[in-house]
Amino acid sequence: MTAANINWEAINADPRFQNLHKKKTRFLLMLMVIAIGYYFLLPIGAAYFTDIFKIKVAGPVNVGLLFALSEFIVAWGVAFYYSVRAKQFDEMAQALIRDAEKIGRQS
Repeated sequence: MTAANINWEAINADPRFQNLHKKKTRFLLMLMVIAIGYYFLLPIGAAYFTDIFKIKVAGPVNVGLLFALSEFIVAWGVAFYYSVRAKQFDEMAQALIRDAEKIGRQS
């Protein structure tokens, strides 16, 4: 069966597909809010909490610089967490792919 012969509306209406879409959308929205929120803490902190950001930690390194570098760690953490959770979404999608011919069979 080719992709042209599959009834995509029937697959879209399948409760398993709806569940997959809802879970993945909610998860990605949560990750996006966390990442954007953490990203904007840097300019907000630099603008409004300069006394905290100026605190020296070691030599020329201050809290502001460490916070800026922590942005990379948070981004890597978000990417790693997504790659772990994406396996669950892949399993759900594989089940749909296996049944796509039955779900979307056109009459």
